[in-house]
Amino acid sequence: MNRMLVVVFQDENNAFEGEKALLQLDTEGRITVYAYAVVAKDAYGTTLLKRHEDFGPVGVLAGSSLTSLIGLLGGRWDLEIGAPVRLTTHITGSGSNVRIGADFIEEVKEAFLPWRFALVAEVAEGWTTPVDSLMEAIGGVVLRRALSRVEDRVDVEHVTALRADMAQLKAEQVKAHADRKVKLQEKINRIESKLRAQFEEAKERRHAAKREAQAKLYVLRAKAISDQTAEESDGPLSGDRA
Repeated sequence: MNRMLVVVFQDENNAFEGEKALLQLDTEGRITVYAYAVVAKDAYGTTLLKRHEDFGPVGVLAGSSLTSLIGLLGGRWDLEIGAPVRLTTHITGSGSNVRIGADFIEEVKEAFLPWRFALVAEVAEGWTTPVDSLMEAIGGVVLRRALSRVEDRVDVEHVTALRADMAQLKAEQVKAHADRKVKLQEKINRIESKLRAQFEEAKERRHAAKREAQAKLYVLRAKAISDQTAEESDGPLSGDRA
């Protein structure tokens, strides 16, 4: 199951130990790590990026669930970072982009306080014990939530309401005087702009979901090739004879 994983630590060294443990679980095939970041919260509530890794094609996961969550936690993202740095580019995020509930975001905010550190990762795991056991031993507080499906359709009720408002305005415009027609047209234009935005957002969500799926497929294929290569190297040499 694909999940968003957040492990909060009180010590920076422990956070990096958590990173090593997470990657070791990935190497052992017990979980799959698609992307992760080690972040810190400063005294002003800004989330600072200490380290990050995207195992997919370069840049594919930028703007994904993980980066959106960091944005909601008060983070900034610099795609040309050399760790550690203060993040310089604001991220905007919403619950729909992160694909987790607002209650989980609030739960993370309550745990991820100033002067604390967090390992944030998008992973696939069959069961929770491997991660929980290692992280708790290091002193981490583990929070996780399954990622929901990307909702790539428009809000039908919202669009229907906007279209009804526009139809009413157009009906009034037919009977209105010239000066009133101009004001009504301005309102119609604003509604048309909102409708275009609705469809563009849905289109972008579809494209983002496709990019993220391709990146995850890339990770799984790379791991499969790596595992196969390791098995072949551990086997008998091709020139050996019984």
